Amino acid sequence: MTASKTKSELKDISNPQWKIKLLYDGQCPLCMREVNFLRQRDAGRGIIKFVDIADLDYDPEANEGVDFATAMGRIHAVLPDGMVIRDLEVFRRVYEELGIGWVYAATKLPIIGKIADWIYGIWANWRLKLTGRPDLSTIIAEREQQQCQSERCRLD
Repeated sequence: MTASKTKSELKDISNPQWKIKLLYDGQCPLCMREVNFLRQRDAGRGIIKFVDIADLDYDPEANEGVDFATAMGRIHAVLPDGMVIRDLEVFRRVYEELGIGWVYAATKLPIIGKIADWIYGIWANWRLKLTGRPDLSTIIAEREQQQCQSERCRLD
């Protein structure tokens, strides 16, 4: 742990109250629909900790090293023990924690699971284009520019 961690972050690491930390893209309209649905299901219980990777304050260090570019490529989540999961496994776990695991239960079956994972892979690869957003390299460049404008980059 670094000295730059806040007391809240240190407590979060040592004794998290959440069951799964969901890393989501707050700039993606379809992602936000899902997040809003999940927040309603969580109903303030704190089972799911929602972390917006699009926020300029997003800190990979506080999220097991999952950097912005990686998180933008596929959905990721962090478990209380520090294990990072991704893809459909994130949805399976989140929905199970919220008591609606039956929604993704069929994806645990070998054949259906492989097909569902394949479909998710296609979705993840096309998500930005399907939602009318620039490609990942453009988004990363824009983010770096925004971070510099918010005085995050050091002048040489």
